[in-house]
Amino acid sequence: MNPTVGATTSRADKTRANRRRMREAALSLFIDRGYAATAIQAIADEAGMAVQSLYFTFGSKRALLSEILDVAVAGDEEPVPTLERPGVLAAIDDPDQESQLREQARIAREIYERVAPVLQVVANAASADPEIAELWETNNTQRATVMERLITALAAKGPLRDGLDTAMAIDIALALQSPEMYQYLTKRRGWSPGRWQRWTADALITQLLPNR
Repeated sequence: MNPTVGATTSRADKTRANRRRMREAALSLFIDRGYAATAIQAIADEAGMAVQSLYFTFGSKRALLSEILDVAVAGDEEPVPTLERPGVLAAIDDPDQESQLREQARIAREIYERVAPVLQVVANAASADPEIAELWETNNTQRATVMERLITALAAKGPLRDGLDTAMAIDIALALQSPEMYQYLTKRRGWSPGRWQRWTADALITQLLPNR
């Protein structure tokens, strides 16, 4: 191996590892103390990094939280939008309506298992911080965009339930698969993520598709 290439790869790996460590430290403190009460210095101390490194890497605490949210939604650090990810594309391309809805519920469950704690941090901070409120609204807008694409694809495969148009179907799907619904049933009512997935899939099928 070219020594220069090896050194470059090693530096890149170290940079990614440090970035990941800072994100993990920040999320732990955000959950424990709340976003507003967590100082950048505390995150640096928790991560074992210089505070200048956090500012150099992320620029601000808000940008750090935004990246934590993006990585949690995606499940990895690759900059691939949700609508271009293989699982979502497979659901869109699935010719069977029920199968698509069950796949949607599965994808949502996988995402919420990762992202629910982050979304709680964002939701709690949004009421007092306009920048975090904007981040919360951006996340809601992105979810609506993804759902619109999924339900439009669903409607193209066959009829929806009598009296239901695409716009209302999108609203129903957003409500059933909302982070608030997931948090309420899994955290407040003690449902397992798997139970939430099965119930959500059944509810989507009942609410969106004709009786069969």
